[in-house]
Amino acid sequence: MINIIIHGCNGKMGQVVSALAAEQPDMKIVAGIDRVTDTFNNPYPVYASLDECPEDCDVIIDFSLPQAIPGLLEGTLSKESALIIATTGLGKKEQEAIDSYSKKIPIFLAANMSVGINLMSRLIQSAAQVLGDSYDIEIIEKHHNEKVDSPSGTAYVLADAINEVFLNSKHYVYGRHSKNDMRSPSDMGIHSIRGGTLVGQHTVLFAGKDESIEIEHTAYSKQIFAVGALRAARYMAHKEPGIYNMENVLDDRSPVTNITTQSDIILVSVRSAPASLNTIANIYKEFAGKNRYLELISQTSPAERVSDITFALSAEDLPKAEAFCNDLAKKNKDLIIKLETDIIKMTIQGLGLEQQPRVAAKVFDLLNSHNISIKASVTSNIKIDCFIRGIHEKQAMDTLIEGFGL
Repeated sequence: MINIIIHGCNGKMGQVVSALAAEQPDMKIVAGIDRVTDTFNNPYPVYASLDECPEDCDVIIDFSLPQAIPGLLEGTLSKESALIIATTGLGKKEQEAIDSYSKKIPIFLAANMSVGINLMSRLIQSAAQVLGDSYDIEIIEKHHNEKVDSPSGTAYVLADAINEVFLNSKHYVYGRHSKNDMRSPSDMGIHSIRGGTLVGQHTVLFAGKDESIEIEHTAYSKQIFAVGALRAARYMAHKEPGIYNMENVLDDRSPVTNITTQSDIILVSVRSAPASLNTIANIYKEFAGKNRYLELISQTSPAERVSDITFALSAEDLPKAEAFCNDLAKKNKDLIIKLETDIIKMTIQGLGLEQQPRVAAKVFDLLNSHNISIKASVTSNIKIDCFIRGIHEKQAMDTLIEGFGL
């Protein structure tokens, strides 16, 4: 159970987070902090400050005001908890304080808690890399008439993401009132609109010669920010001191997303084979072809003009494999040949394999801990192939599913 204190619990976002958190089986709001303590009928105690709050927690979620940051940081330190700062409009003074306290406590900082906005940041960076300086870039953000800061913190996040691609060479231009000169290629316009009850809309326009591209995110309710805050709370519980952001949360998925098996495989091991290209060539000549399965697993570096070769074939090629091995044995009596049937290939895949280290080590540890022998393996940055005995298929699948939380 993740115990949470909401800082700013009686504000609009605080109430949305409270309602959504109440529906989560792994979360509990143990207390709230707000200047107004008696207006709302909250199902948890509310205090005017963290100093007055006796409840302990794993995470503090902050949707308040920038001026509350100093007391919030000190209170989080005393609680020895993690802190999620979702308050926008932070100035240099608040940022310096956050940087200082991050050496003592884990702090999650995001100008926008929406998962979609953070994905949008990645998309516009990819677009900027492809389109380059040949396209003019403008950012338009729209919010409700009660929003105080302008431009929005999210607009700055998007602008900074693009500017990173251009090595910070872009110059931010805020609106164009009273500007009578032509647009410079280094300009990036940022425009703000305030009105009505607009929750939030951010558009990045790439305008080129005879064409334009718009990447847009629209928030239809405040609940998306609460979803992001609670997702961040799960991520931040029990983290080490430091500064974290939504990029960390997006990348914190299981590195493994798919596990499949291929049965009816035979595994051929040839030890002390002549270290010549003819051996490998003969394997391909004999077994490779249209609609036929052949996977060369490994060939060791030659030592004393011999090497070890392991390859996998379809079970239907068993007679040919036996004949091939017998022919090799006749030519060289020093060969040690092992042919194993009832083998399956288990393929472990996921985009996270490329981003997270030691995934293959975890796969091997999980299988070995259940005495599942790996006969051969092939690894890459997008998949891991393990060849095991067929009788271990279900046990291996169950072990990996549980181990990677699938």
